[in-house]
Amino acid sequence: MAVVSIEVEVTSSLPTPKLFKVFSNFDTIAPKVEPETYKAVTLVQGDGGVGSIKNILFGDGVPYTSSKHTVDAIDASNFSLSYTVFEGDALLGIIDSATHHIKFIPSSDGGSLYKHSVVFKCKGDAKLPEDTLNLVKESLKKTFKAIESHAIAHPEAY
Repeated sequence: MAVVSIEVEVTSSLPTPKLFKVFSNFDTIAPKVEPETYKAVTLVQGDGGVGSIKNILFGDGVPYTSSKHTVDAIDASNFSLSYTVFEGDALLGIIDSATHHIKFIPSSDGGSLYKHSVVFKCKGDAKLPEDTLNLVKESLKKTFKAIESHAIAHPEAY
């Protein structure tokens, strides 16, 4: 099994607790602020916490239609969360799973650093093309910026 990892880092002027709170509402916010990527995020099983299963329907701006993932961890005290995509055409037929680790790190200026790493476990010796990895990286950055912009535009909500 081939394993491929990517990492994205984006700085933000928003404080870490606020960013974590905003991303805790990802299921509701993402389809509103980036409908070309996310049509809907729905809870399939659980209460949204660890062990829950969620389904994502993707928009026309990405080359796949759906994925299903399980929530692996939510650590509010360390501003981190993780989830594993285990089903759907977003796995491109060559990925067994994709585990996402997200962490918000306070910066000395009062803002934050958003770190998002993904570990892809590929089937057999399959390898993800570089253009696919770059598409994922750009999509993660774009989604972060859209959610950050929403938080800045609606400070009373967070």
